[in-house]
Amino acid sequence: MKPEILLIDPMMPAIEAALDAAYTVHRLSAAADRDRLIAEVGPRVQAVVTGGGSGVKNAVVDACPKLGIITINGVGTDAVDLEHARRRGVRVTNTPDVLTDDVADLAIGLVIATSRRMALADRFVRSGRWPDGKLPLARKVSGKRMGILGLGRIGEAIARRAAAFGMDIAYTNRKPRNDVPYRFVASPLELARDSDILVVAASAGPDARNMVGRAMLDALGPEGILVNVARGSVVDEPELLAALTEGRLGGAGLDVFADEPHVPEEFFGLDNVVLQPHQASATIETRTAMGQLVLDNLAAFFAGRPLPTAVV
Repeated sequence: MKPEILLIDPMMPAIEAALDAAYTVHRLSAAADRDRLIAEVGPRVQAVVTGGGSGVKNAVVDACPKLGIITINGVGTDAVDLEHARRRGVRVTNTPDVLTDDVADLAIGLVIATSRRMALADRFVRSGRWPDGKLPLARKVSGKRMGILGLGRIGEAIARRAAAFGMDIAYTNRKPRNDVPYRFVASPLELARDSDILVVAASAGPDARNMVGRAMLDALGPEGILVNVARGSVVDEPELLAALTEGRLGGAGLDVFADEPHVPEEFFGLDNVVLQPHQASATIETRTAMGQLVLDNLAAFFAGRPLPTAVV
């Protein structure tokens, strides 16, 4: 008999077809009654496949006594209780590296789109207003001071791209790195104060919740730009909205939000923000590579081989 797995989020059709070929797949997103499905199949489930944003709740883990592995289709692990998994003896994997370039590309895209007011200009042309006047001048991108909050794989990839724009790059991290040419700043507040553009690429978690709050937004200032491609929880969303509407922050490019997919409607009327529906890794190439890593980790687990990208 095929091992039974619980699929929490839909994946690309080719990846789901491969899952169906190897396993008996129970799709939580398609269930009319999710609690009933978990109660029915939980005792037989040996693996959970989920997205980085959705993760898996401890109650679901505990409803699956035979669970051996949680495979995350994403790099973030904040939506999975890793300590609980360890106590239960459940392995956890994610899909690092393969999405780094896409996330870094979108971060730079948001920097340019926000600084040059590209979304506003697009709406200006589409609405037929161009013959009636011109837009206010935008802000230059090249040569700016960029601060990167979190210089992991993605943060470093963002820095390399920003260097091509002649930017002065600084970063803050849990500890300085001696293998990069960028300037280390110990305090996130000081980093914001010294930046024209602040890019959030830090890992999420309880210690990072609302890290970017009023003090950092005010330090970034009325000409500053915030770009977030990490997690919505890292930024204090009400404070961000207040700073944008009151003119204390110049603009924001946001791919992530605190309560996805629900975005505060106050953002919708702001001309100084560019909004994305958590699309940083959403290319055919990268989602295929991520899905393949999920398949590889599952295959390795059920074959008793070392996991390619183990977290726990």
